[in-house]
Amino acid sequence: MIRLNNDNLARLPAEVATPRYDHRAVTPGIVHFGVGGFHRAHQAMYLDELMNRGEALDWGIVGVGVMAGDSRMRDALVAQDHLYTLVVKHPDGRREARVIGSLIDYLFAPDDPEAVIECMADPRIRIVSLTVTEGGYNFHPVTGEFDLEHPDIRHDLAHPDAPRTTFGLIVEGLARRRERGIAPFTLMSCDNIQGNGDVAKETFCAFARARDPELAAWIDASVAFPNAMVDRITPVTAEADIAELGERFALADAWPVVCEPFTQWVLEDHFVAGRPPLETVGVQMVADVVPYELMKLRLLNASHQALTYFGYLAGYRYAHEVCQDPLFVDFLLDYMRQEGSPTLAPVPGIDLEAYRLTLIERFANPEVRDTLARLCAESSDRIPKWLVPVIREQLARGGDIQRSAAVVASWARYAEGIDERGEPIEVVDRLKDELMALAARNRTQPTAFIENQELFGDLAKDEHFREAYLWALTSLHEQGARATLEALATTRGEA
Repeated sequence: MIRLNNDNLARLPAEVATPRYDHRAVTPGIVHFGVGGFHRAHQAMYLDELMNRGEALDWGIVGVGVMAGDSRMRDALVAQDHLYTLVVKHPDGRREARVIGSLIDYLFAPDDPEAVIECMADPRIRIVSLTVTEGGYNFHPVTGEFDLEHPDIRHDLAHPDAPRTTFGLIVEGLARRRERGIAPFTLMSCDNIQGNGDVAKETFCAFARARDPELAAWIDASVAFPNAMVDRITPVTAEADIAELGERFALADAWPVVCEPFTQWVLEDHFVAGRPPLETVGVQMVADVVPYELMKLRLLNASHQALTYFGYLAGYRYAHEVCQDPLFVDFLLDYMRQEGSPTLAPVPGIDLEAYRLTLIERFANPEVRDTLARLCAESSDRIPKWLVPVIREQLARGGDIQRSAAVVASWARYAEGIDERGEPIEVVDRLKDELMALAARNRTQPTAFIENQELFGDLAKDEHFREAYLWALTSLHEQGARATLEALATTRGEA
């Protein structure tokens, strides 16, 4: 077995693609917060593609970990000279392995926040990017207001030179650039949030205003926050993936990344300090990302939520199992065609029906083995952003919401913590205790779950939604997930 590092690149099997550039010669241009699987299968992959063409060698990525658990990623990457393997899993069983070299360093903020801040103050850094998940922006899911009372935020406002949060670190980095007369960088969100650049601008400026209104005004006027739509299914790396990499390619990688073949990145062309020529490697640089991001959020992301709770309750554990079941496929297509798609404006260059069918094919890829447990996690950060807007727009236009309401009901049923076979469900959510307490009242006070105004606002007061939700929740309790979907199938075309 060959251990992955710079010295061993030339020894790797010919089947493993390696950087066609000198990894040691790449210089930093980007600092990235949140070096997880998705970033490494997406943004870092695009940069590596450019570098393989002999371009963007001054746009190397310096990764940053802020959470205590990020020390595992640091340790894995440092031991491998920050190289890692990206394995594309094709539906026919083929594996495409490629070593990515665009990541050149990794800083662990809890150990040395000063190093992170000074790195961002370096004039060579022209982009700071983010994949910190939906919950990482510290805003209220309904009001959208920044939470200034969070203990770590309060700490960072009181101790700007020793921050704990992404907000404190980045704003201090910008403050030092301003003090030193260095132009600001672009702050680029790559998270699955509608208007992710706008959200980043609002939240970072809110933090900066609480710290120093003049600094906030400078950030507001000088920093670019481009919106983006990103897409690639990237399951959590399993031990079996690590073992398979060794068996197939004789390659020892402590933390490879696995993903599907499909990838998409639509990016607003709004940068203040230059950018890599990403359009040459397939990134769609556009003036307006909104049509594309709504398509993705309301069709792909919302469909993930539509399949995951129903699928889990019915006994499935992987997305591909669900999407090889015609009953579930029909349900997903009906949701997309009758509820999700009617809320979309025209998407330039996209055939929506082809896109919907492609989604089903992607979800059904048996090699990706995307777990329903992953898709069920952190639902309180997902449903309010991906599905609730569909419900609201459909209600406003008098459209169908039967399936959307059923998805919310399936989440409430899942949050009870017991599946239809009586087996325990491990609910993973930042609001786990609150959600499970509400779900425990599903049978005695069936609207309790949707009366949570932090997640649903005033939706529980809407008679049309309430009736559809109560019907689905009752059916899930009395008939089960499959029977509920069978009943919903009979309403096809009635909207």
